[in-house]
Amino acid sequence: MAPPRAVALAPGVFRIPTIGSWGTNSFAFVDDDGSVTLVDTGLKSAPPRIVAGLKAIGKHPSDVQRIVLTHAHPDHAGGAADMAGKTGAPVAVHEDDAGFVETGTAPPTDTSSLAGKFFARLPSGGFPAVAVAERLTDGQMLDVAGGLRVVATPGHSPGHISLLHERTATLITGDAIFNVLGVRYSPRPLCTDFRLTRRTAHVLGDLEYEGVGFTHGPEILDGGRTAVRRFLAKAVDRKTPE
Repeated sequence: MAPPRAVALAPGVFRIPTIGSWGTNSFAFVDDDGSVTLVDTGLKSAPPRIVAGLKAIGKHPSDVQRIVLTHAHPDHAGGAADMAGKTGAPVAVHEDDAGFVETGTAPPTDTSSLAGKFFARLPSGGFPAVAVAERLTDGQMLDVAGGLRVVATPGHSPGHISLLHERTATLITGDAIFNVLGVRYSPRPLCTDFRLTRRTAHVLGDLEYEGVGFTHGPEILDGGRTAVRRFLAKAVDRKTPE
């Protein structure tokens, strides 16, 4: 069965799968005037799937007025240059990841484990560089569909962010937390600082929301906050070695 082109999470909030049904996800926020803010752009090969997802919700690339990146990894920023060209939309990313986006280079990875040391030796490949028009900061409220709050959750990358859409009580985790074979942290070798990832993810348990969209994995629309808080509590109880 072909993956869905777009999945509604809340009024005006959509998940657009770019790998499989939910392997890697972008998101679209539709404003009252019909304009679209696109969150993440997948791999370099993802733009055709994003355009198809926009079409499925009755939108065209010309409707995209802003592109927000949760972080500067190739599976999230790889399609940014192409989508910026297709849409003419400015790109926004946290100030601590902006330099990586503008040079098309991924941030360094955590080398505190053997797997991390191995991954660090592999060619990163990078992604097409794109100009950053807006450098985001923690707590900033973006004028997107009634307000989209920037929540700094560094660790997966130096400037990683999550996003809270307060009007629909929807959280976009970015890669702070995955929902792959259950809710979990991003694997250590994929992070810049895994211990920091674990610490800052707990911010997400203190926010108010109901539905959760994950950039890796399917959404949890009913009881999403409960699921996230339950995972974070168990993670503390397990005292995973750092």
